[in-house]
Amino acid sequence: MDNIGYTTLTRQSGLMREMQSVANNIANASTTGFRREGIIFSEYVSALDGDDPSLSMATANVRALDLQQGGLTQTGGTFDFAIEGDGFFMVDGPDGQFLTRAGSFTPSALGELSTPDGYRLLDGGGAPVFVPPDARSVSVASDGTLSVDGRAVAQIGLYLPVDQNDLLHREGVRFEAPGGVEPALVEASILQGFIEGSNVNPITEVARMIEVQRSYELGQKFLEKEDERIRAVLKTVGR
Repeated sequence: MDNIGYTTLTRQSGLMREMQSVANNIANASTTGFRREGIIFSEYVSALDGDDPSLSMATANVRALDLQQGGLTQTGGTFDFAIEGDGFFMVDGPDGQFLTRAGSFTPSALGELSTPDGYRLLDGGGAPVFVPPDARSVSVASDGTLSVDGRAVAQIGLYLPVDQNDLLHREGVRFEAPGGVEPALVEASILQGFIEGSNVNPITEVARMIEVQRSYELGQKFLEKEDERIRAVLKTVGR
């Protein structure tokens, strides 16, 4: 196969990955705290031996996260929290610690605030946030200070990855920062009784899906035409 064929095939592979990413975005357009993902295309060029032209191949293995703020919905829930501004909650579970923007929590049997799948919310020092089972009133200030019956008992932690380009999407609405995290010192506030929705724009994603599909179809037609051309050349030379 010549350079043209390799280039087109790798481009088709990248378009398939982008289609999967777009489909995942659309499926999570209503998921609390979800962050839209995109694919970054790049070109790999390698020199060949002799007088052969260089080999060019497209790659699309890098996922880019859109960290734009999602819409806020008022729920009135005592343990529903939304972040306004930059920052993430830190949660801890069987698979380790992760960042998330999904702020719907529930007290466990031990009084620890946890996500629906059992990951515990952590405070600014990395300890679980605890609410006494007999608490009559729970309030959270904009700086994350959690008060029970008028007495401050914890401060919900807000974190940022040291390098936002290093943020990796894991299962559900959780993210991992291999390069480490640091306290969010930027101006961000926590709103009690609100949750943040997905930042996916369904209309934009559907339009992108159509664009990717058409690009894939054009690439497929090109490969078919190139195959016909090569067959015709071989047939002519073989006479």
